[in-house]
Amino acid sequence: MVLRRIATRSASSDFAPLAAVATAMVSICWGASIAKTLFPAIGPAGATALRLSLAAVILCGVFRVWQRPFDRHMLRAALPYGLALGCMNLLFYCAIQRIPLGIALATEFTGPLAVATFSSRRRVDLAWVALAVAGLALLLPHEVSGGASGKVAGGALDPVGVLLALGAGVFWGAYILLGKRAGEALGAAAPAYGMTAAALVALPFGVAQAGTALLQPHVLATALVVAIFSSAIPYSLEMFALRRLPTKSFGILTSGEPAVGALTGALLMGETLPMVKWLGIAAVVGASIGTTLTASSRRPPLIEPGTGPGTEPGTEPVIKPVVSEA
Repeated sequence: MVLRRIATRSASSDFAPLAAVATAMVSICWGASIAKTLFPAIGPAGATALRLSLAAVILCGVFRVWQRPFDRHMLRAALPYGLALGCMNLLFYCAIQRIPLGIALATEFTGPLAVATFSSRRRVDLAWVALAVAGLALLLPHEVSGGASGKVAGGALDPVGVLLALGAGVFWGAYILLGKRAGEALGAAAPAYGMTAAALVALPFGVAQAGTALLQPHVLATALVVAIFSSAIPYSLEMFALRRLPTKSFGILTSGEPAVGALTGALLMGETLPMVKWLGIAAVVGASIGTTLTASSRRPPLIEPGTGPGTEPGTEPVIKPVVSEA
């Protein structure tokens, strides 16, 4: 019941939502590093399917979804929301099998950056687009070393991995755009319904790739840890923070996730990055922060409970949704 209290009760301190965002980012990246240990046994699709399925069970229990009747209006909101969530996670896991975690996160961040930028008609945002493009240019052509992923013949990043991360970014952007409708229709339990739909999207791919290996006890145990640290904990913490922080503050704080991912990859997976890659990640992070800082001053200071992630009427979208891709 701890997660339920975190997601539904008011904070007793202004520091609590800041700590929640930081803890969520670390939890997401640490969970992704654990997920990669499952790839040799069940592949990225199998790991995605198990993570989303177990997370769905956890979140449905936390939010007691059976206590509320499920109607067609809720179904129409949950299905596209879950489809975007499932495809985002599936493509992201396939990407981190091929390229380092920090680079995958920075590349994927182009999705929410594009949503934020294209929803604005201010010229200053073109500067942030240019900075993000420059960051990507620094990320792509050079050699990376260490770990089990990230190199191909000739020392360049795996182009398929980069494309998968970009695809995940597209679905991340779609997730943001669909988030408000889901939040309004599904309320605080939106992550539970969305996760259930996402699990249904990923399961066929996971079963096709891993088959009965998904049911091995040690695989299930590891996947449960991944589900807790990559989904259940960060989803609840980010929901808690979004309801208490100004949207601009939330966007700035979560813009650091690619850097956290790069540090996690270096410390836990041996994914050593040259300085040029760190500069590329810093450029993407800077573009995300800049887009957030120059967002419309007319945005309401707080996100109301139950509205969920995404756009608010007449404003740009929040950069980071209430869900991680890792």
